[in-house]
Amino acid sequence: MASPDQISPRSGPIAWMTHHTVAANLVMLIFILGGLLISTNVKQEVFPEFKVDMIRVSVAYPGASPEEVEQGIILSVEDVVRGLDGVKEVTSTASEGRAKVEIELIDGVNADNVLQDVVNEIDSIQSFPELAEKPMISLAEVRNQVLMVLVHGNQEEQTLREVAERVRDDLLQRPGITLVELGAIRPREIAVEVPQRHLRAYGLTLNRIGKEIGEAAIELPGGGVKTASGEVLLRTQERRDFGREFAEIPIASTPDGAIITVGDIATITDGFEDVDEEAFYNGQRTVQVKVFRVGQETPQSISENVYAYLEELRPELPEGIGLAVWNDRSEIYRDRMYLLLKNAFLGLILVLLLLGLFLDIKLAFWVTVGLPVSIIGSFLFIPLTGASINMISLFAFIITLGIIVDDAVVAGEIIYQKREQGLPLLNAAIVGAREIAGPITFAVLTNIAAFLPMFFVPGDLGNFLRQVPSVVVAVFVVSLIESLFVLPAHLGHTRELSGFWKTLDRPRRWFSQAMQTFIRERYQPFLRTAIDNRYVTVALGVALLILAAGMIGGGHIAFTFLPAIDSEIITAQANLPYGAPMEQSRRVLDYLLESARAALAQRGGETALIGVYGHIGSALMGRGPQAPTSARGSHMVGVQVFLVPADRRDFSGADFANTWRSSIGAIPGLESLTFQAEIGPTGDAAIDIQLSHRSRATLETAAQELAEMLSQYAGVTDIDDGVSLGKPQLSFRIKPEAYSLGLNATDLARQVRGAFYGVEALRQQRGRDEVKVMVRLPESERRSSFTIEQLVLLTGQGGEIALAEAAEIESGRAYTEIKRREARRITAVT
Repeated sequence: MASPDQISPRSGPIAWMTHHTVAANLVMLIFILGGLLISTNVKQEVFPEFKVDMIRVSVAYPGASPEEVEQGIILSVEDVVRGLDGVKEVTSTASEGRAKVEIELIDGVNADNVLQDVVNEIDSIQSFPELAEKPMISLAEVRNQVLMVLVHGNQEEQTLREVAERVRDDLLQRPGITLVELGAIRPREIAVEVPQRHLRAYGLTLNRIGKEIGEAAIELPGGGVKTASGEVLLRTQERRDFGREFAEIPIASTPDGAIITVGDIATITDGFEDVDEEAFYNGQRTVQVKVFRVGQETPQSISENVYAYLEELRPELPEGIGLAVWNDRSEIYRDRMYLLLKNAFLGLILVLLLLGLFLDIKLAFWVTVGLPVSIIGSFLFIPLTGASINMISLFAFIITLGIIVDDAVVAGEIIYQKREQGLPLLNAAIVGAREIAGPITFAVLTNIAAFLPMFFVPGDLGNFLRQVPSVVVAVFVVSLIESLFVLPAHLGHTRELSGFWKTLDRPRRWFSQAMQTFIRERYQPFLRTAIDNRYVTVALGVALLILAAGMIGGGHIAFTFLPAIDSEIITAQANLPYGAPMEQSRRVLDYLLESARAALAQRGGETALIGVYGHIGSALMGRGPQAPTSARGSHMVGVQVFLVPADRRDFSGADFANTWRSSIGAIPGLESLTFQAEIGPTGDAAIDIQLSHRSRATLETAAQELAEMLSQYAGVTDIDDGVSLGKPQLSFRIKPEAYSLGLNATDLARQVRGAFYGVEALRQQRGRDEVKVMVRLPESERRSSFTIEQLVLLTGQGGEIALAEAAEIESGRAYTEIKRREARRITAVT
């Protein structure tokens, strides 16, 4: 086989491109201009947004206990979806008033087809409870929240909500912002509260009042009448939007013909649902305004837009109301982009300087040019893989910076060597490129092969990691083309150095002489000694290998699949017994806040603090106060401390979490207390053991024993056995005496539900909010256990009977939450 020197200098693609510099320059311009043009249309986001291979089913069952939700909804859904083609695993959660089912799909299956099958099967279920709402079924999707605006102040909830709604509506009107949602708010509700004495006085039930309200507050089109002068539309206009408008609805009449209206017997409140949820920022009530990125919107543009709007709004705010930005993730994106650009700039400078010292200065320049050409040119291929510009892909670009320069350096060095051997510039470029083409190609293919398996990682982790090979492979391909076809053309037509370039080349000549002296007098003698004593050399190499393995095996160098990333937001999540009163939850919240400030004082004061967020009613997750995926209630109390960036404090988030944990000590009545000081995939529980058994008692006992065993291990903290007593529960069974009076089980259940949970008379849209009209007993009567037994029920014959006489009352406890996996109950010990 002929050597590269013996092949005709005009044959082959490398020679053709080297001779035709216009073609080489055109390729480079396509990479640069095309890459820049396409990069402006590549989606920018903090973390990659994707649809996971999962279908989520959510069914609301207001007022139901977890066991009723499991029995009435989850079992039916599991039965119909587990056997569908494409379904891999089904997990379910029954919480108070809601069922959630997650259906994981087999990799590669058509998710839309499976989604349609799931919808059809669930729609065919006829056994759902009467009061269960329509199932919500959708493909799970990860949405990117950019930042959160906290509207806070010592004001009434209604005032804060009105300001938050204005912020939301104004932001949605600004170009570049598409999705804004409110959080940490209670749903709107119009409460119609009727005392028992009025019900008994007029022979009414709450269900009848609810029915009358629903039938009176109506807005219904009646078609049209086509007259000679044109069509006239017909419409019944009795819609009522606000609480005061319901007061005039007639409910009953007295024997003398007087009309009794809702306002005569009821107190009407236009407010919020009776939900145990409160949020605080720096000790003041707060409402969240969440801003998301959609489509081609960028985190930076959204952040800048929001900050500009807040500056415009602050002078117009009512006195005592403030605005704060919480967890602006565009800052993370901006920092990563800055790191990429800084590394690229430093890489260019180092490559230019080092190659300028060892090789020709012009050769160093063209080798350096290959670095940005490869990065920019990769955008021609990145959109084909579905990747975007995000935290993960920017990390991939940083990885490639130190690799792609090798191709150009090796190609440039061999061409320089051929020139030093006396070959003309053009021939040296062609011969050198041909000689190194094979090694460079196989080196690039080897690098690509190393990253290709990341394309096939399944699950949510695979959706994240797939960004890395998408970027790396594209950059490597462009780098290979640039090194073998563009670089030789530039080096083959380099002109002789002028006076300016000769001046720049002087350090190279001096350094080259010094390097040759070092090689001749130091390196070569050392190399001869190593070769002459080859057994000693091999032994030293093996010893170093054993030492390296020992460092890892002995734990001196820690190993982790995904490293923990220190967070600026430190979270403490406390769980009280299920159904704990709000007063107790507020006391725990205050104690957590006080201990956080005490921990800050130990760490140098509040100069390291940006803000403190407290929340009662739901779990705090991730890097910001976000709504939980399942359980809600007064038993969940969380506090988050937002610290200044790490370079402005002398302690880590984990250090502060440990200090905070120590300052809290033991809080009586807590079931669990956990801390989170890390972000990323490792920010969740390090240990998560799921137990399953048919017997609830056996399962809870095993979980408690396992938690006790784990507590014996040093370094294991924040243990949660997953067992909670649950709320006290009273179960009713109708007595035969009630049947004889014309009261059946359905009547009993509806009257009890109406008295305490309420009767939903109406549900309608008011602006952007869905508003329920609920009819129930006054809060003063619902807060007393005496009311339960003395509740007067109306019989079918028009008589009255006390609840204690109509039903047997059995005390017990309800589940806090029921989790299921593959049709079996589970308990997680974390």
